[in-house]
Amino acid sequence: MKTFILAPDSFKGTLSADEVCQIESAVIRRYVPDARIHTIPMSDGGEGMVEAYLHAIGGQRITVPVTAPLGGTVDAVYGLLPDGSAVIEMASAAGLSLAAGRPDPLYASTFGVGQLLLNAASRGIRRILLGLGGSATNDCGIGMAAALGFQFFGADGCPVAPHAVNLGKICRIQEPEHLPALEVAAACDVSTPLLGPSGATYTFGPQKGADPATLDLLEAGMSRFVQVLTEHYGVSGADVAGAGAAGGMGTAVLRFLGGTLKPGIELLLDAVHFDELAGAADMVFTGEGRIDWQSAQGKVPMGVGLRCKRAGVPCIALCGSAGKGAETLYDCGIHAIFTAIQHTSTFDEIQKTGRTDLEFLTDAVLRTLFIG
Repeated sequence: MKTFILAPDSFKGTLSADEVCQIESAVIRRYVPDARIHTIPMSDGGEGMVEAYLHAIGGQRITVPVTAPLGGTVDAVYGLLPDGSAVIEMASAAGLSLAAGRPDPLYASTFGVGQLLLNAASRGIRRILLGLGGSATNDCGIGMAAALGFQFFGADGCPVAPHAVNLGKICRIQEPEHLPALEVAAACDVSTPLLGPSGATYTFGPQKGADPATLDLLEAGMSRFVQVLTEHYGVSGADVAGAGAAGGMGTAVLRFLGGTLKPGIELLLDAVHFDELAGAADMVFTGEGRIDWQSAQGKVPMGVGLRCKRAGVPCIALCGSAGKGAETLYDCGIHAIFTAIQHTSTFDEIQKTGRTDLEFLTDAVLRTLFIG
């Protein structure tokens, strides 16, 4: 009996990780009816992290109305886990999908993330796994901090609104009298620092709607804010791997919450005992919507591939599309990369055909594997 492990991330905006697992499982059973299939919907800290943990270890889903990144409200979700801790994905409160059609990194706020933390604290939760990924924000977490009671002041002593556009105006930080006693571990999907050409703004700002002038403005503001953090805390943490995750939320976790930063994919792989499962598997399938150079910076395919390399089990990546630098994953335990998009398409078209495209791709790969 052949054993397969399906450990994909979501195809953002098209298919959830669980849907990817369902499609691939159905095709595998056409060719190997008696296959043993372990489905492990994955997340590296972005969208789908709550569902991934609830699927893996169980728990309760909590829905909370919070402030959306660009105003209004959104029903955000987090999970209460069996051990009494909580898993929160900031994307559910400040995700890029919530700013669809009108991204504005100068004003997109992480305030709703702070509201989720407060809600968890009100339930007596003290340990939180906070997923950083898929954000619409570049505010260095000051929106989240404001929700927790932090205040920010300018040179004139007047309050400064907690938006990214104002980062350069902040001269003083005032902490709340009563900050919830939370032990926060942030699951990062990237290892980028806060500042510089490979930092939060210049690397991820364009996909959040920032043009070149806006990028320069945001970077200058963050650079000034780092000085304020250093003056207030003695150290900023801006150079720590992952400090630039989610538009600087990694830095906010370090300084405002006194938390830690960890590779999100490693935390989930450990939680599902992946190494033990991989040791008995014949093949592993992973993947995500688009595989490119960023995939080798802490994303799901890299994490799964390295574990498979360690276990000596073949690992194939099935993805929607591949971009520049995708080949770097071949050094991370991925044996082959296959793409599902069959022709030039707009994203709207891809969303409509994503399910059938992935089914076609998986069928083609299985035909190749079991030819003859």
